[in-house]
Amino acid sequence: MFRTTLFFAVLFFTTTVAAQDTLRPGSLVGGSVSESDTVYYVIDVAAEHFIMGDVTDLTGNAIIQLLDPEGRQVAGTTYPLAFAFETSEAGQYRLQIFAEDDGAGGFEVFLDRIEPIETNPAKLVGQLMFPYDRDDSPGAAVSVWQNGRNIFSGAYGMANLAYGIPFDLDTPTNIGSTSKQFTAFAIMLQEERGKLSLEDDIRTHIPELPEFDETITVRHLITHTSGLREFLNLLRMSGRRLDHGDYIGRDELIEITQNQPALQNSPGSEWNYNNTAFGLAAVIVERTSGQRFHEFMADNVFGPLGMARTVVRPTPEHIVEDRSIGYTPSEDGFLEISDLGGAVGAGGIYSTVEDLQTWVENYANPKIGNAEIFEEMMTPYVLTDGEETGYGYGLSVDEQRGIKRIQHGGADVAHRSMLAYYPEINAGITVQSNHSGFNSNIAFRIAGLFFEDEMDPEEEEGIAEAEDFDPAAYDPEDFDEMVGRYALDTAPEFILTFTREGNTLYTQATGQSRLEIIPTSDSTFALSVVEASLTFHRGSDGEIEGATLNQGGQQQHATRLEGYETWEPTIEELAAFEGRYFSEEIETFYTVRLEGEKLVMHQRRIGSGDLTPGNEDVFSGLGGEFTISFERDRNSQVIGFYLSNGRTRDVRFERVR
Repeated sequence: MFRTTLFFAVLFFTTTVAAQDTLRPGSLVGGSVSESDTVYYVIDVAAEHFIMGDVTDLTGNAIIQLLDPEGRQVAGTTYPLAFAFETSEAGQYRLQIFAEDDGAGGFEVFLDRIEPIETNPAKLVGQLMFPYDRDDSPGAAVSVWQNGRNIFSGAYGMANLAYGIPFDLDTPTNIGSTSKQFTAFAIMLQEERGKLSLEDDIRTHIPELPEFDETITVRHLITHTSGLREFLNLLRMSGRRLDHGDYIGRDELIEITQNQPALQNSPGSEWNYNNTAFGLAAVIVERTSGQRFHEFMADNVFGPLGMARTVVRPTPEHIVEDRSIGYTPSEDGFLEISDLGGAVGAGGIYSTVEDLQTWVENYANPKIGNAEIFEEMMTPYVLTDGEETGYGYGLSVDEQRGIKRIQHGGADVAHRSMLAYYPEINAGITVQSNHSGFNSNIAFRIAGLFFEDEMDPEEEEGIAEAEDFDPAAYDPEDFDEMVGRYALDTAPEFILTFTREGNTLYTQATGQSRLEIIPTSDSTFALSVVEASLTFHRGSDGEIEGATLNQGGQQQHATRLEGYETWEPTIEELAAFEGRYFSEEIETFYTVRLEGEKLVMHQRRIGSGDLTPGNEDVFSGLGGEFTISFERDRNSQVIGFYLSNGRTRDVRFERVR
């Protein structure tokens, strides 16, 4: 259900030891690695090939990286058991392995095969699915269709590892936030039936919600423009361990809203992805229909459309027949992960790739609802300042290589999903997986393969420029004019921070660790560990005004923020922040203390983490997940702080001692 704007993978770099062996297809080698060392193997590979294999028996978290012949990292992942890396140029590649934190131990590497990247779309999907196509791994399913005809489908790996049940095309799988379009559609059905209006004050239907200074309408809920706190991020602040199945009740959404002292933004003025809003939208459907949400959807949507394998799961305790179990990798192998609680409306739907095709085909030829409903759902919402959000009602609206794309991804704790529809060519794709490491944006690449003749050609000019550019010739000091903080236009609290340390350039996104970036021209840069790039833009005055993040087939612009300074507080200045702080809104304590020369923040369930200074009195902390802005009184005494973590911001903590 989490919808992440960025997908940066966190990798840690260590000291490299001598090379071991040259790996060839069929090679099985063993070794050991400690926290301070890296073991690497060399592989001679031609350009445009897949390197496929797996790593097993590591008694700790393996981190695997592939370096190209120039020593640049081109791929990286954390202990997936299986890997499939692509090469762009011929030469000697280096596969290196090291252990995260204190994960020293032994391992085995098996190089399964090296083969050319397929040009046949169906065969290339098989290569892309290699890491999941195993009887000891969570699996995935893919379905591609056009004009009502399925043109490709495939299922890979396992739906249930405990009982050895394979993943099939009809395996119900948690689709996370892909569910939001169903909630928006339910709202639209109720409007069509005269049960509500999109312009209704939400308190008309949920009167126990607080009366804020401005009215929140039903439309604001399903466009992510309400100004409400995002409940998952808020509960994370309170120490709720969502990654370990902590309980969340649906009634908490109303309680969270009741405790919110003020809106985060004026309704309709800002797009801020919000699971609280869609959860409340489901409550409105219930109260206007007299049915529980899962019953309403079964009777009014899934049943009439013939989506026999699709259900709303009311809680993580409810049984979904034949469902896939969610898994995440660990040093002890794959672990079962529970679904998020309180997900109804924002997520919580189990479906199959085949049922989702049935659902999307209802867009073009409605059996339930009407064409006007779907046209409105697929029209980007316009903010009060006249800017489009790129998001309709539970659906993202953008383009892929010249044609319109309607899409939405989803992620519960371990499940992953993506559904994309191309109305101009009446085609679509859906992918889903029960592996937490699955990148569902692969759907866009697969769609580009099958619908290549109907899309614009891939842009080659920028690629050629990057290939002709010599990163060694780039003067790192030229990057200084780009150093600073940039806020994503679609999510202003999500900040990309760019810094330089000596000859090394870095970016750090809100809530994520710092990553190195590599110049590919005087204004473009590639992330060193994931398939993503950045392009900086100049304004009419020649100054850098913004940047665009390119990742997973999506482009997101970020505007440069003024006033960025690197603050270097003294020990005495840091000591002024020590204390214990309490938030009445979320009934949670945090402790801030000085340990040596570092300021450390502690929360009982989250644990401890260093605070890194940014602007004056502003820190990032606990792995970069939170932003902490300290508050002073008229005498410059620290009296509290405001805590933000992306979608939830400015939760106040008062200093109590």
